[in-house]
Amino acid sequence: MGRDTIADVITSIRNADMDRQKVVRIVSTTITENIVKILLREGFIENVRKHRESNKYFLVSTLRHRRNKRRPYRNLLNLKRISRPGLRIYSNYQRIPRILGGMGIVILSTSRGIMTDREARQEGIGGEILLYIW
Repeated sequence: MGRDTIADVITSIRNADMDRQKVVRIVSTTITENIVKILLREGFIENVRKHRESNKYFLVSTLRHRRNKRRPYRNLLNLKRISRPGLRIYSNYQRIPRILGGMGIVILSTSRGIMTDREARQEGIGGEILLYIW
């Protein structure tokens, strides 16, 4: 049985966000690098750097948190894994779902790489729906 690296990334980011940690360490693969680049580009992550420890590479990401400490803490990141190893979900570019009326992001794995729903609609290609972010 193989490991689901995308679910590991989502879980580690979600756990760090709920625990109010500023930094999260993720194992570096090409898929995780592309997902973290999208999170950085969309403003969910402040900073990313690649770190090497004993022949393994890690992505050290700095999460963005709300600064108001008077109110109860509310998560900034909401991540949901859609397509998983046991059930793959595919969509063409016309049927890519809109999360919160376009406020959220859908990350897709297409034939041209991992991209957001806006980029896929603009290029007119569909693919496997990896995760939702809102």
